[in-house]
Amino acid sequence: QSGDAEAKAVAQRRLHIGLDLRSALSLRQLCLHYQPIIDLATGRIMKLEALLRWHHPGKGAIDPAEFIPLAEELGLIDAIGEWVFQQASASAEQWSRECGRPLQVSVNKSAMQFITPPGHDSWPRQLKSRNIPGSQITVEITEGILLRDSKAVIETLAEYRAAGIEVALDDFGTGYSSMAYLQKFSIDYLKIDQSFIADLQSAGSRTISEAIIVMGHKLGLKVIAEGIETPAQRAILLAAGCDFGQGFLFSRAVPPEDIRIMLLQDLRF
Repeated sequence: QSGDAEAKAVAQRRLHIGLDLRSALSLRQLCLHYQPIIDLATGRIMKLEALLRWHHPGKGAIDPAEFIPLAEELGLIDAIGEWVFQQASASAEQWSRECGRPLQVSVNKSAMQFITPPGHDSWPRQLKSRNIPGSQITVEITEGILLRDSKAVIETLAEYRAAGIEVALDDFGTGYSSMAYLQKFSIDYLKIDQSFIADLQSAGSRTISEAIIVMGHKLGLKVIAEGIETPAQRAILLAAGCDFGQGFLFSRAVPPEDIRIMLLQDLRF
């Protein structure tokens, strides 16, 4: 009986969150936080990942892992994704201008967003119309998107490459990416999944991480390690030649005003 009650409560919460999510954007409940991505050799912030947050007036902060799949299911991901892209690209332009150096903001894009709905301008066209260089944006995708190998994905990634937008492959090492995909598609960065970084002290995870770094570099890609939490992890990755890192050792995802202060102070980690 308790299992039934629990399942019912989960279904009820899902229903309510789904209903509230429909108006979350128009009610300005959604916001972006940014997590710094550090050049491991210099400790300088070079890139930032835009991460969506939802502060529900009644339920408090709702985990993206809970509401993003719902947004996809309910057909809301396009509108939300467009809003995220517009906010993130405006921030990239502003911070680059204020700091006098190019900063890149990473935006996550789900498989469902690769079908551009009629009436939507593509991201490269939007950047061009706003005079924002494509090089200030990285689009983060997962391996599953490449496995689809669809015409829309191939064309979109080629359009990004032509516009100077870079592409990062997220959670690398956990899926089924074949090496052929890395050459076939225009990929610029590999992100080592945080499950390997958390376990770097073990020989297995360390070997996999080092192999990803070597392979990435041989293919002309840069490598970003996710989920760095300790100086020891940073030291291992730096010794292995990893280019960039993000994680709580440096900073969690914080509001734009906090990032702006870090950037203007040219904070080193």
